[in-house]
Amino acid sequence: MVLRSSSVNLSVSAGPAAPPAGLLAGRKHALDGLRIIAVAGVFFFHTATDSMPGGSIGVDVFFTLSGFVITLLIMKEWIATGRLHLGIFYAKRLARLWPALLALCAVIVTAGLLFPASGWGGQAGFVLPAAAYVMNLAHFGVFGDSIAGETLGPTWTLAVEEQFYLVWPLLLLGMLRFWKVRTAAFATMGMAAAFVLNRFLLVNAGQPLDRIYNGPDTRADELLIGCALALLFTAVREGSRLHRALASAARWGAPLAGATLVAALFLLKEPDAPGAWFNTFWTVGPTALALVSAVLIGSLVLQPAGFLSRIFSHPWLARPGRDLSYAMYLWHLPVYLLLMPLVPALPLRIALTAVLTVLLAYGSFRRVERPLRLWANQKLEPVVVRSTREPAKEPVTASAG
Repeated sequence: MVLRSSSVNLSVSAGPAAPPAGLLAGRKHALDGLRIIAVAGVFFFHTATDSMPGGSIGVDVFFTLSGFVITLLIMKEWIATGRLHLGIFYAKRLARLWPALLALCAVIVTAGLLFPASGWGGQAGFVLPAAAYVMNLAHFGVFGDSIAGETLGPTWTLAVEEQFYLVWPLLLLGMLRFWKVRTAAFATMGMAAAFVLNRFLLVNAGQPLDRIYNGPDTRADELLIGCALALLFTAVREGSRLHRALASAARWGAPLAGATLVAALFLLKEPDAPGAWFNTFWTVGPTALALVSAVLIGSLVLQPAGFLSRIFSHPWLARPGRDLSYAMYLWHLPVYLLLMPLVPALPLRIALTAVLTVLLAYGSFRRVERPLRLWANQKLEPVVVRSTREPAKEPVTASAG
């Protein structure tokens, strides 16, 4: 894929003036805290499955949160400039995600060659699908035999997101070309419903779980629900009647959604055997989890001074969520598999895995992610900044709530 510093220029004249930046402005620190909690859920799902069988819902939270955040980023630039620099958008996504992934792959392959009898031996064959963001397709045999991916297996979620990112900005810009933001939000929910129908057809056709679990289409509704929430927030004027109604609902929405997700962490076991519960869950389960996640995400944004928002915004959660969560997600399973034959005692193995994962994530952040991200921003951000100083040919608009 060739990334060019070209821009898509959208001049939209139908609709009221752009809303105040209140719901869009600033970093959402509570969402950083939510991110590290979701990582913790996945960590315990992989290391202490019996104690936290529903920890995999951290992935559902991630997908919804990813759709929300990426759409907010797109809308901020679109509202400010009337365009989106697609080449820069894709380049910044690669600069944000690829270096840490490539570093992980390099370490695992090198260690596996030096110590072939270790838990990292024999992993070289998984590097290409992981680094090329196609591990989800490899999981259900698109390139031949299905592979588990072992140490790099969790990169299937990154593949789903990156495949979505290739399509979503273009689709969103196309909708904004002709529709108001509010209409685009409704259309996005309609697309999410269409993907639920698609999953229903696959489940009832007897498709294997690997296909249902890993498909870019079977997870698209979760990402799109987050995207629709971001578009809704873009369309709502701060202080409007709709904004006040949403903020009021958020007072009970946050604790209710939070309690539901916590209960699911300990009580929900995703079905893997054919039957009525299997068909029901894999048709509507991911959507339900994404909707609950969207309620929590929206409530945290709408109520920044609320009880849960204050907890999630605490530096002990928000900072590692911002800086370490991605690398922790990448490293936790490789570390656990490396320690499995070396540390028989499960509690000690989990504790050592947690410590080593945090240390490796910190090293990844300091030595790989942050330097390359800063370099990319210095190279790419001036183009976007210059665009904000150039008046659009026609006013850029968003519909009011």
